[in-house]
Amino acid sequence: MHIVFLTDNFPPEGNAPATRTIEHASRWVESGHQVTVITGVPNFPEGKVFEGFKNRWYQTEDVLGIKVIRVKTYITANEGFAKRILDYLSFMVSGFFAGLFVKKPDVVVATSPQFFTAVAGWALAGLRRKPFVFELRDIWPASITAVGAMRKSKVISALEKLELFLYRRATRIVSVTQSFKDELIQRGVNGEKIDIVLNGVDLTKYAKQTHKDEDFADNYELNGKFVAGYVGTHGMAHGLEHIVHAASLIQDQDDIRVVFAGGGAAREKLEKQVDQMGLKNIVLIPRVSKEDISRLWSLCDVSLVNLRNAELFKTVIPSKIFESMGMGIPMIVSMPHGEATEIVSKAEAGLIINPETPDELAQAIIKLRDDKKLLSGLSTGALSAAQEFSREKFAADALDSFALAVQTYPKGKDK
Repeated sequence: MHIVFLTDNFPPEGNAPATRTIEHASRWVESGHQVTVITGVPNFPEGKVFEGFKNRWYQTEDVLGIKVIRVKTYITANEGFAKRILDYLSFMVSGFFAGLFVKKPDVVVATSPQFFTAVAGWALAGLRRKPFVFELRDIWPASITAVGAMRKSKVISALEKLELFLYRRATRIVSVTQSFKDELIQRGVNGEKIDIVLNGVDLTKYAKQTHKDEDFADNYELNGKFVAGYVGTHGMAHGLEHIVHAASLIQDQDDIRVVFAGGGAAREKLEKQVDQMGLKNIVLIPRVSKEDISRLWSLCDVSLVNLRNAELFKTVIPSKIFESMGMGIPMIVSMPHGEATEIVSKAEAGLIINPETPDELAQAIIKLRDDKKLLSGLSTGALSAAQEFSREKFAADALDSFALAVQTYPKGKDK
């Protein structure tokens, strides 16, 4: 089977969509399938082209046996609605045209969170007379209003109509949560064509570390410190200001450090807040390469999983939950109670607190620092649960969905 996969993000970018795509696609190749990924040049989240790359109209490379086609797009930082839409639209157009020159595809897959990529996938699949699979990573545009980036408007209503159009036109939908599937069914989408393929963790790359990485620990003065770490994209959805507030409540605890590692639309605001408050117990670490991410995770005694208190976020499962499990790191999960909190609770892998409650977060950090038995038990629970969420299993599940799309799609001559 020849899988053509359109995605806005791909390594060396290290966000969740990029990681999921390469960890699945490389396994599809190992299983004997041909995979072509159409993407842009790496620039997320700062909106700056990574060193060694140029924003050209068309360029190809081989990554772990995957043919990667990179196309030119309008590049901007992950902030500002209008500029981001231009970014999305430019990839929709250039990605679509690049797909026209891919030889003999069997299935076209396009991934969200933004669904202009899915528009390109649907149009490409239609023109090539091949099945279209929509990988649904986020309920968009609802997430735009959930983080306050836009209010309900005619634009949002138009995007919602486009969203439903794509769901209905997709041969199959691969949802990353059960909650997304439930919502689509409530909105009239045929549930029989929706498959659930959760995010997971590559257990060949993530494992419990017995010691903190010496170079990182020395560089950021974290030796002998109890580290509560937020690792990943710093976005508007994450409510990171509440973690900063929590850190201010425990700044008298000299053996505790709160680490923010990564980048994104909210990073600059976060840095200004930390500077204005003069907090010395917060350590800011810039985005690191994917190759160094497990070394970075090794610094953490506790992983912070944070989302704003919005109804929509009951339905999402942050990918850092699975990475934390793979590393055996206990979590403090501060987000609306839903599918993600149920996973962590069932696994006994962390503490669940109410979202946007800095006092509860501060107390939870101190509790895990002081209660070594609890900390160890949650670590054991995290490691054990990681086996249920391996990329190996989920990559195979996604392949089954693609194969079913090919089997059920009306046969027609490829154009």
